[in-house]
Amino acid sequence: MSEKHLSSQFDSDLNAVSSQLMEMGGLIETQIQHAIQALAQFSIPLADDVIHVEDRVDALEVDIDRALTTVIARRQPTARDLRLLLAVSKITTNLERVGDEAQKIARRVKSIIANGESHKMPIGDLRVASDLAIDLIHRALDAFARLDIPAAVDILKEDNLIDREFKGFTRKLITYMMEDPRTISDSLDLLFVAKAIERIGDHAKNIAEFIIYIVKGTDVRHSSLTHIETITQ
Repeated sequence: MSEKHLSSQFDSDLNAVSSQLMEMGGLIETQIQHAIQALAQFSIPLADDVIHVEDRVDALEVDIDRALTTVIARRQPTARDLRLLLAVSKITTNLERVGDEAQKIARRVKSIIANGESHKMPIGDLRVASDLAIDLIHRALDAFARLDIPAAVDILKEDNLIDREFKGFTRKLITYMMEDPRTISDSLDLLFVAKAIERIGDHAKNIAEFIIYIVKGTDVRHSSLTHIETITQ
């Protein structure tokens, strides 16, 4: 993060926490990518890798929360710096939940493979939404590292693209289930996968909102995009 603070020790503490946060973000990006690859390749080993990484993600969340508590207790940050620390805590929570969604995808992949009918399902249709989700998370982390308001606003503008893909995919699955009841089990698994991808996009949006909160000091959650654009110009 590029902004300087009055206390050099505070800067040092914040940089250490930020490094942990970016490490967590890197692990989560890999989790999502491997979860989607596991689905595309029907790979149980890749799905298992995603599930096993979750312990490391959870440990990082605990470490970051502990570090933030220590910084607040020792440095007694000003209102602006306290806002920054609280936002980092919220971003950490959202990243951990992204990891949870990746793990859910991996578990559904294993269920689909176990059913043995996966080759008949429209798995490839999830590629657009999953690529969007991976890209939004990557950009959200990059925007956080640079406290980049325009980049954060762009993420908010694009979140609805994943929502559209989810709705279209849901309609297709309903058609599959109506035409062939034997696809119901796999269709429900894929519906859960699609929903997990949509939620990953929602968490990227949340991170973008907290970046705006850090820089502008305004809580833009539940605000319209028009209002957000007005206060960030």
